[in-house]
Amino acid sequence: MDETACVACDAEAESGPEAQHAQHGYLSNKEAHLRRLRRIEGQVRGLERMVDDEKYCIDILTQISAVSSALKSVSLELLSEHMNHCVVRAARAGGQESEDKIAEANQAIARLVRS
Repeated sequence: MDETACVACDAEAESGPEAQHAQHGYLSNKEAHLRRLRRIEGQVRGLERMVDDEKYCIDILTQISAVSSALKSVSLELLSEHMNHCVVRAARAGGQESEDKIAEANQAIARLVRS
């Protein structure tokens, strides 16, 4: 996903302290995302060990496929949260902000499809 800030969410955060908790759509699941990413990090370290230990190439490729699948799963979850939070808020605001956020989401989807 793109690391650009969510304009609608940033505007909301500036509107008061009660809105701070919802700056980005993924924050409500932040710890779960971090756990999954740490697990993926461990899988990647395992891949390094497999290569270092000269494991069978098909076994390494199988693990690479598992890591790729895990990353795709995390990215789809983040995209869903972005759509349900940032894009919905921008759509409610309307105007150029809405158009920009939808275009941004479409670009993110295109990147995921190409990967």
